[in-house]
Amino acid sequence: MISVSETILSRRVEAGAGADRILKRAGAAWFLVAALGQGAFAAYIVAFYWRAAVLGDVQRWNEVLGGHGVTPGQPASNLFLGLHLLLAGIVTVGGPLQLVPWVRARFIGFHRWNGRAYVVTAIGASLAAFYLVAKRGTIAGSIMSVAISLDGVLILACAAMAWRQALARRIDSHRRWAMRTFMVASGVWFYRVGLMAWFLVNRGPAGHTDSFDGPFDVFWAYGCYLLPLAVLELHQWVRDRGGAAAKLGMAGLIGAAALATGLGVFGAVVGMWLPRL
Repeated sequence: MISVSETILSRRVEAGAGADRILKRAGAAWFLVAALGQGAFAAYIVAFYWRAAVLGDVQRWNEVLGGHGVTPGQPASNLFLGLHLLLAGIVTVGGPLQLVPWVRARFIGFHRWNGRAYVVTAIGASLAAFYLVAKRGTIAGSIMSVAISLDGVLILACAAMAWRQALARRIDSHRRWAMRTFMVASGVWFYRVGLMAWFLVNRGPAGHTDSFDGPFDVFWAYGCYLLPLAVLELHQWVRDRGGAAAKLGMAGLIGAAALATGLGVFGAVVGMWLPRL
């Protein structure tokens, strides 16, 4: 006969396995939404910025970038701006592809070379951003300048660690650092998506000003990459050490994040990207 303790243990194991499945599916749902959103952002970068460059009409960039776009008499800054926009498109496409499990399993050669390209382009885009911030500043002044610079430092650190762990064949640690790199390197995308989600939820630009120094602007300048990074760290901790209740709670949080991300992607596509094409 099965004892009461064995029955309880069996139920706990079943509950834990069920919570693991739900957490995994929630993570997959968020990733699918994010991948589609980043694909839309990459398409916009190519259709607007890259197309204007190919047609020799880079002045059109200033319709979006304003005083921080192409500037006469500053060839070095303009070159770094173009480099940053070129690499941003590559990073936005390459990042999600690195995180698809079946791509890693079936196309390991592509995964490795795409990973190398992703790290190199993320580092290049960050270095270009450092130069542009130092040379031209940002629309929100020192608040956003410090936020962008901190994000760049995190990108460099996480990318270096992901590469180091891969070379050492510490695959689990490599994947964790790769995820961290993806989160902080996606800060530019998170900023736009989060901003539009906030506007839609509040039915207007609550806490936002035209000079991007409102309460929400200040919070989101840093939150656009620190908040996703914090959620990732919490997810990894709960997945490895949490009980069934904690995993179900984490799944709920990620589900809410997926809904917010989807709302922000919709707002960005309809309100920011399509109107400029």
